[in-house]
Amino acid sequence: MKSEIKYASDPRNVRNYTTEKLREEFLVEELFEDDQVKAVYSLFDRMIIMGIRPVNSHIQLDAFEDLTKSAYFLQRRELGVINVGGSGTIAVDGTVHTLNKKECLYVGMGKKEVIFQSTDPGDPAEFYINSAPAHHEYPTIKASLPDANRVDLGAAETSNERTIYQYIHEDGIQSCQLVMGFTELKPGSVWNTFPPHTHLRRMEVYFYFDLGDQLVMHFMGEPEETRHLVMKNKQAVISPEWSIHAGAGTASYAFVWGMAGENQSFTDMDPVDLNTFK
Repeated sequence: MKSEIKYASDPRNVRNYTTEKLREEFLVEELFEDDQVKAVYSLFDRMIIMGIRPVNSHIQLDAFEDLTKSAYFLQRRELGVINVGGSGTIAVDGTVHTLNKKECLYVGMGKKEVIFQSTDPGDPAEFYINSAPAHHEYPTIKASLPDANRVDLGAAETSNERTIYQYIHEDGIQSCQLVMGFTELKPGSVWNTFPPHTHLRRMEVYFYFDLGDQLVMHFMGEPEETRHLVMKNKQAVISPEWSIHAGAGTASYAFVWGMAGENQSFTDMDPVDLNTFK
């Protein structure tokens, strides 16, 4: 079990960050390691970002007591999982759920034992997890692509034709505050979340996958003070409430998005006028 803390940052200070400092504060470079649980605790809305790749044995979710001060991880938390690897199972207090690639599982507050396992060690599951504080227990629910709310956006002419799959949201799987799903770009499209926006009422985390050996130039920061991060496959980036979050890849790709904060309204966004960008 490996963990680290990333502290909240003031936008006025971020204007002066070097590339190295920007990556240190917002980028999660290594989330998956064989037979390990890796966790990053962000002080932006206290989101925890985790990666689990079970290969040789099953992995039980640790309490991470140094971070949560809880007897078990979900004592005061909820989590969402999207599998980005081979088929696997998640046992929640004895009930086993099979998760194939791009399928989702929500696990509510109060569940004590969560065990992850790969179906085939030669093609291990990779469980990407977002967890937020919770105040009420909602039922554990699995969802596949047909269960998601599908939203098609963008156009080939603007290189941002994409499909959004909403899993955990106000009209889908119910949660306390977690909102989660993923977006796939169509072949030939490279821009995500463009034109961009901010939302002061919740933070967001992007996790890029299905990128192969290509790159994403991820843009963040205040609209008048944008910065970029060069990101590789299966890396995550923390987006503060005050920051835009958009990217352009050297090929098409997919990314998981997860949010936590004051509300769950997916459309609660503050659009940015393209003329204000600098």
